[in-house]
Amino acid sequence: MNDDRETLYGWFAASAAAHGDRQPALEVAGDQLTYADLEAMAGRLAGALVTQHGGVPSRVGLLAGRSTLAYAGYLAVQRLGATLVPLNPAFPPARHAVVAESAGLDLVIADAKALGDATLPVPVLAWDAAASAALRTGPVPELPDCAAGPDDVAYILFTSGSTGRPKGVPVLHRNVSAYLQHIIPRYELGPDCRVSQTFDLTFDPSVYDLFAAWGSGATLVVPTPNDLLAPVRYVNRQRITHWNSVPSVASIALRLRALAPGSMPTLRWSLFCGEALTVAHARAWREAAPHSTLENIYGPTELTITCTEFRLPDDPEDWPGTTNGTVPIGTPYPSLEHLVLDEDGGLTDDGELCVRGPQRFPGYLDPANNAGRFVSFDQERGVAGGRATVYDGSGPLTDAHWYRTGDRVRYQDGQLVHLGRLDHQVKIRGYRIELGEIESVLLEQPGVSEAVVVAVSGRDDALFLEAFYTGTPRPADELLGALRERLPAYMVPRGAEPLDALPLNPNGKVDRAALLARLAQPSQPVAA
Repeated sequence: MNDDRETLYGWFAASAAAHGDRQPALEVAGDQLTYADLEAMAGRLAGALVTQHGGVPSRVGLLAGRSTLAYAGYLAVQRLGATLVPLNPAFPPARHAVVAESAGLDLVIADAKALGDATLPVPVLAWDAAASAALRTGPVPELPDCAAGPDDVAYILFTSGSTGRPKGVPVLHRNVSAYLQHIIPRYELGPDCRVSQTFDLTFDPSVYDLFAAWGSGATLVVPTPNDLLAPVRYVNRQRITHWNSVPSVASIALRLRALAPGSMPTLRWSLFCGEALTVAHARAWREAAPHSTLENIYGPTELTITCTEFRLPDDPEDWPGTTNGTVPIGTPYPSLEHLVLDEDGGLTDDGELCVRGPQRFPGYLDPANNAGRFVSFDQERGVAGGRATVYDGSGPLTDAHWYRTGDRVRYQDGQLVHLGRLDHQVKIRGYRIELGEIESVLLEQPGVSEAVVVAVSGRDDALFLEAFYTGTPRPADELLGALRERLPAYMVPRGAEPLDALPLNPNGKVDRAALLARLAQPSQPVAA
């Protein structure tokens, strides 16, 4: 079996071999499993997968929430050397079906409660509470050696796609290993650490949660949904040492006046990613966790979780000021290279961030999505004023290509500051959303001729979505209800307003600024 830390399971197996029954690996819903317990449970579930499939499957979906089954299932798939594809129980069944088809799943491990009466286009291995409990006892079956190697796909995550179908992002074991080799020592992770698990498994920072803990011998401590609404109580009750979340968690806690100075004394490290971290929110969190080192980290799924880091100085008086009030995203990890390119593909101090290196994914599941998302660049010619060449999909995609993040950054005092998206992609509560995907689903609704979705900055600078459309007016609840059948809740707009015509700018393009201005006018209410 592969235990050399070249695969995700190898990282866990090394900790299981070192700590066995002496160290808790997982605490969830009042249940505690040691490394030996979790290893055995994953082995039993892996055996059930082999029996169900008649051999080792290639790609396995995981439809489960914050339960022992979810974490054992994750490890069971990795133990077999198969590729994991997480499915979010909160997403509609129609989306699961699209992902199952796009990923070519062999079967799905499902929590029976999360599955409900939904049907999927692949075989399902469903487990109720009693069956899940049975996985805690009995012999561990003989299993084939884990056949995965560094160049095999560890997991596939699906992000929002502008064509109306989610895009599959395969991430290799070597991509994740390069990431873990950097972050585990950086954040001083080890057996005395207790790591938060705030992210859903379909959101790639969850890989940090799981394998920063399991790759270092630490304990993964899973919060309940109520815990996420009261992070201070969760941190203190569970003695959390390492926190990682989207900044909106800090925003909500601050709004509820929960971030009292000194209220989280156990925290040693606090990491924020997925959204812009404002200096105001960072300052409030730091005051509440005075013994915690605070870092802002950044990275798209395609660059394996996070790829830049900025550590705020111990003295808040030394914190940098930025033009948009956000904490810098810092500098790329030492193993990565980056370029900042202008619209013409030349080097600049203010432009699109492009990255390559061992954490860069190998290309989208559908190769057609690779066109336009990568560039080649002659570094020496570039320094002298050369230009990047956009990858058009022809010819091989190699490790020498730079991934275009689509994010605008600017250098400030040697650090990168994130200035937003260059396209119509936004992040809400840490989820990356292509507005075009929502618009595509809107256009499929009866009577809708044109559709535009805009992101609006609301309270505490949190973003929400609003939709505009032309065609036959429909009750907003009815139209938005149709979207909920196809899209996750975070992608459903707050309102939908019918218009006689969409406003256009002088170039003939939809004037999104005019739509945003319309929302700001009390005399133009939006249907809700």
